[in-house]
This record gives sequence, C-alpha cells and structure tokens, in this order.
Amino acid sequence: MSINYEDKISSVVQSVPPSAIRKFFDLASEMKGVISLSIGEPDFVTPWEIREAGINSLVDGYTHYSPNAGYTESKKAIASYISRRYGVDYDHDGQILITVGGSEGIDLAARALINPGDEVIIIEPCFVAYKAAVMFAHGVPVVVETTQENEFKLMAEDLEAAITPKTKMIIMGFPSNPTGAVMTMEELKDIADVLRRHPDIVVVSDELYCELNYITDEPSSLIRFDDLRDRVIMVNGFSKSYAMTGFRIGYLAGPKELIAPMTKIHQYCIMSAPSMAQFALVKAALEGDESVAEMRSEYDHRRKVVMQGFKDAGLECFTPYGAFYAFPSIKQFGLSSEEFCERFLMEKKVAIVPGNAFGKCGEGHIRLSYAASMENIKTAMERLKEFTDALRKEN
Repeated sequence: MSINYEDKISSVVQSVPPSAIRKFFDLASEMKGVISLSIGEPDFVTPWEIREAGINSLVDGYTHYSPNAGYTESKKAIASYISRRYGVDYDHDGQILITVGGSEGIDLAARALINPGDEVIIIEPCFVAYKAAVMFAHGVPVVVETTQENEFKLMAEDLEAAITPKTKMIIMGFPSNPTGAVMTMEELKDIADVLRRHPDIVVVSDELYCELNYITDEPSSLIRFDDLRDRVIMVNGFSKSYAMTGFRIGYLAGPKELIAPMTKIHQYCIMSAPSMAQFALVKAALEGDESVAEMRSEYDHRRKVVMQGFKDAGLECFTPYGAFYAFPSIKQFGLSSEEFCERFLMEKKVAIVPGNAFGKCGEGHIRLSYAASMENIKTAMERLKEFTDALRKEN
C-alpha cells in the first residue's frame, strides 16, 4: 500500500508556494543561449583581498565550529563597520549575531518573536522570503502595498492603517528587492512617527543592499533614530554589496533582549556560521569600502543603460535609486507578468522575473536584475525593444 505523503507534510509548508524566481531561473538554465537577468547575484568575483583572508584562515587551521554567535574578531569588525557607516554603536558581545546569510536572519527574527496568530506587516512588493518566514512561524502576514506612483516607497498613512492590536512586527527592506526603491532619512521620519505611536511593535529592517544607494553615500535606517533603536532588528550582510553570495554570511544587530532568543534558535539549528567566511568578512567590513565603491559605480552605469533601454522599448519605469534591480510596468500590453516573462524567454531568450512573484501588487510589472555584464545587458535591451515592438503590432 502506497503512502499518501501529502498527509505527512505540514499544512503550513504546503500553503507556501515555491519561489517564482527559481522557476524562471531553472527554465533558463535548460535552454541554450539564454541571457539571465533573473537572479539577484553580483556578476563580480569577490575582491581578492577578501578571498585571501578566507584562504589564510584555512591555512591557519580555522576549520572548526566558531562560537555560536560568531568569532569575537568578526563581531567586532561588524560593530566597527556599523559605527563607521551608520554612526551607531552596538556591543559586539550580545548585540551582534553572525548568520548564514541575511535569509537566516529573517527566519530567526520570525521564529523568535512570532506566536501563532500574531500579525506581521509586510511591505510589498518585497523579497520572497518575508511572507514565507512569517507563515512558517505560524504568524499572519498583513500586506501593505506600495505603488509606482509613490516610487514604491512606504507611505506612513498606509502603515498606520494596517496596524491593529494584533500587530507584533513589521518587516521592511530598503533599498528594495525587487523595485530598487530607497527610503531617505527624511522619509523615514514619518515612519518613525507612526512607530512612536505604537511602542510595542518590533521592526525587522532588511538592509542587505544598504551600500548600493545611488542617491547618497550615507545609509538610511531606522537604527539611526535613538529612541527607536531598542525595537529595531537590522538584518544585513555581505552577499550583495561585496559580491560574497557563496560565502553565505550575514548578521543581525539589535538589542540583547532580542538577539538572545534568536541566538538560541541559531544555536540549535545552525550551530555557527562558516569559520572561513567569518574571517573573510573581517577584511570586507574593515577594508572593503574601495571595492564596494568600484562595484557601485559600475552598477550605476548599468542602471542608466537599462533605463535608456526601457525608454527605447517604450516601457514606463520609475527611477530605481538602490540595489541592482529595475521594476518597469508592462500593463500596456494586456499580458500578465508571467505571460510576458514566459514569452520573452521563449521568443527572445532573455530570463527575467514576473512582478507578482514579489506580491500581488507586483502584477503588471517585471523585475530585471542589472547585476550582469554590460554586453549581456545591452543585448537584452535590444531584444526587449524587438519584443515590445512585436507585441504592439499584435495589438
């Protein structure tokens, strides 16, 4: 007698759909000659001095478990980086937890704080892991939609309207994946005012793209408001800005009272982040500014080429000022986001991601990553114009 495995799998796990990002990446990987602008991964190789630090740690014999929260030297380097870039001081002993990438940090925050039935406000369109993490923790996701008309920024009045007595947490990510939206410090003041009216709400602030900001060199963050810092968990890391995705290294910064329960979960489920990656991050955090600036400059150049490509193709797109994504509208063609992306892949061999992969309000948009070579970007933009011209002739 065969086993009905559906009866064995958690109903919560079954209710979470697979990532649509991976769907289009997997489709593209099976086709020859495809240009992939679907995955948010830097095409740069990790700077040599950072790789060398990791290599040297292996040579020196650091091949064992680290302390649960991370090596002291690594946590001190992170605290030094935050102090230098944000102007905020965290105690490395208790206020910093080194994680296996930023995604683990989001999961830890959800599992450590959410009780079944707690409401968690999620700002969409957003990174696909936010809603899944809340659901896995038996929380209730409450979506606040952002719009192209407001450059996909979080509006204070929309946040206020979503808060109820059951609201436990807010998860927000700026600069944004998938839209490239940025919240300035001036704009965050309005959000801070809302939070002051609701002193029991904790904010998980995903700032993995903080160094990829084309407006200012100064990161914007709620941790810079002194009176709110004890309610903010900053999720950050080195994957995107430092081209270190394969190192799987991130961190959490926050009050000891919140870092401690997250460390407990990390202790049981992960044990510790990779030792080699922790030594590489020391070099990145303390001496990586020049390499980041060079990569940011190149991304900025690619961003401008992509925006011109959209203009040539007749696509409306607000100007993204952060991360390495653009989120143009394709509503004029009467196709769903998935239909547009599937046809573009099959007919022009360019892989991008449908906007609804990042929330219902992303429907009618596509996400394009310009973390790719300039040659591939230019070719993809030429194919996009050919594709949109053909779609207009159909209509």
